[in-house]
Amino acid sequence: MTIDRQAWQERLDDAVGNRRVPGASLAVWAGGESTALASGVLNRDTGVEATVDSLFQIGSITKVWTATLIMQLIAEGKLGLDTPVAEVLPSFEVSDPDVSKLVTVKHLLSHTSGLDGDFFPDCGRGDDCLERFVADCTGVAQVLPMGVTLSYCNTGFSIAGRIIEVLTGQVWDDALRDRLIEPLGLTHTCTLPEDVLRYRSAWGHLGAPGFTPEPATIWAPVRLAGPAGLISARASDLIAFARMHLEGGRNANGDQVLDDALVAEMQQPQADTPVPGWAMAPTEVGLDHWGIGWMLMHWDGRPVYGHDGGTIGQRAFLRIAPESNVAVALLTNGGGTEDLYLDIVGGLFEELCGITVPQFLPMEGAEADGAEFVGRYEVGELTVEITGGSGHLKAHLMTRGFLAEIGVIPEHLDLVPVATEQWAARENPSAPWWPLCFYRLPDGTPCLHFGTRAIPKVG
Repeated sequence: MTIDRQAWQERLDDAVGNRRVPGASLAVWAGGESTALASGVLNRDTGVEATVDSLFQIGSITKVWTATLIMQLIAEGKLGLDTPVAEVLPSFEVSDPDVSKLVTVKHLLSHTSGLDGDFFPDCGRGDDCLERFVADCTGVAQVLPMGVTLSYCNTGFSIAGRIIEVLTGQVWDDALRDRLIEPLGLTHTCTLPEDVLRYRSAWGHLGAPGFTPEPATIWAPVRLAGPAGLISARASDLIAFARMHLEGGRNANGDQVLDDALVAEMQQPQADTPVPGWAMAPTEVGLDHWGIGWMLMHWDGRPVYGHDGGTIGQRAFLRIAPESNVAVALLTNGGGTEDLYLDIVGGLFEELCGITVPQFLPMEGAEADGAEFVGRYEVGELTVEITGGSGHLKAHLMTRGFLAEIGVIPEHLDLVPVATEQWAARENPSAPWWPLCFYRLPDGTPCLHFGTRAIPKVG
């Protein structure tokens, strides 16, 4: 089944306006055809129109590209998923000496290393930024035991980027271009701001939920975050990447870009979510496992995989339904992006696949006291204070360093129970509900899982 282009253009236009989203780009692969649509503006200050060839930041969807590069190197016999990082990077060292020796490539790509996931030292804009970053990793804290729980880790993917550099003899940006961008025939995908300037490009917008967002003061994170989240692309280029994974690692011409067995291995579970089938973000409902790079979900009992991306005021969504041979990429630059995702991705999956995209909402009548969860939880640059009790909890979030600078994390959240250990949190009545759960590690350490991160209780 293909989509009705005019009807979906009207639906996208309406949803962008209703959700206060400045601009959006949408691409769909269905029925053996690719369709691209765009709506709104790239920057409220300039009023430049969003087009199907406009570049948006795809954020952490970049991680799947970096994981794909690693799998190519595995196919070439240069390393394996169980290869210790120190075997490729002999000088690699983090704060825990045992982890320095034993952490593997699989730990990095499945978010199970236990390292502080948001380590962003200033390593400059030069081609040596990842080399300098790995040298600075002596300052990375081990916030969780290695291999015991899923906790989102940008740090791990920057380390993986340096592994790619050492094994290819190229900076990560060049390896990405030579090994994926050009073989896939992508004409509107790049990583560096000086290259993005060749095209129409989106600027991120920030603001409290329910209000019209304003242009952010910063365009993108530091360059060392490249392998974790700095690809800019048009939506149809992202769909071409998704098609390669849908079609056994082959590009549109039938050339093998990645071995089909390794494509399949990327979609195999490597780490369980704390509550399988529940949620880790408003748009990540039904998430059971993490694969190699990919989020692995089940919707209406059918497999779906994909990834989300979030940078400074930009959000990106990629969802793939393998049984229906359907892929949807939605790129946005601020506003009510979670609601737009439900409007557009939800509507397309219903129409094209007969699949209902699950929505995260608190359950009416759920009861839990929550007093046992009161306390301080801390990881890296984020501290969360849980206060209250008797079924009414509040979360007070404090950020430091880079997280404070970009200003994308809310300061106060109201919590309502969903179950004894699972709660729903939101900033205000116009904001989406965020899933939040309390659980214990195998050694008994209490943790809070929020925003895909495991945050240990420290007080």
